[in-house]
Amino acid sequence: MTDNTIVERLKKIDSCALSDALDRLGLKGQATTLQQHSGDVRIAGRAVTVRLDNGPPPEGPPRHLCTTAIELSGPENVIIVEQRTGLEAGCWGGLLTRGALQRGVAGVVADGPVRDIDEARSLGFPIFTNKLTCFTARGRVVERETNGKVSIGGVCVSPGDYVVADRSAVIFISEDNVEKVLEAAEMIVKREAAMVRAIEDNRPISKVLGGDYEDMLKG
Repeated sequence: MTDNTIVERLKKIDSCALSDALDRLGLKGQATTLQQHSGDVRIAGRAVTVRLDNGPPPEGPPRHLCTTAIELSGPENVIIVEQRTGLEAGCWGGLLTRGALQRGVAGVVADGPVRDIDEARSLGFPIFTNKLTCFTARGRVVERETNGKVSIGGVCVSPGDYVVADRSAVIFISEDNVEKVLEAAEMIVKREAAMVRAIEDNRPISKVLGGDYEDMLKG
């Protein structure tokens, strides 16, 4: 199955159903502290990761943070940024948003402060983060690594992991697990759709949310 097919299937499933699927399979990947601050759509794609810190600048010619990730990304990617230094310093901003839009990037998930959020809102670019700021990264944080492992909302994320983000949560799924998570989530969505139809047919809610619902994650 191609990456595009997997991403298109993921776009159709909300984070709650995916979370239930992870629960059923005994897997972790739910990040619940990252709110959607711009954009109005659910996003899905594969992770391109960036890790920032407040150490000395890396060797070599200076390069603005996150620009490498943008140039590696396209419509099937979500840029994932870790800025967990504790310093209030923007890990994403307006010019980066415009660069990402030019590449068709699906969106950004940041564990750390994001600035220029009004600009992202005006452009309709999806950003999920746990903090907003006006402070620049200049003189405060630097990019340490692109496409290495990062920690986002308590979840370890590797480059290439699948990402789904909506107003309820951000979900991370490894490539090894994505097919079985998708199958479980699609089954859950079908069962819930049947429950919706039962409610609309005036079946008592206590019957709809009875044993079938409580056992839904068991198989």
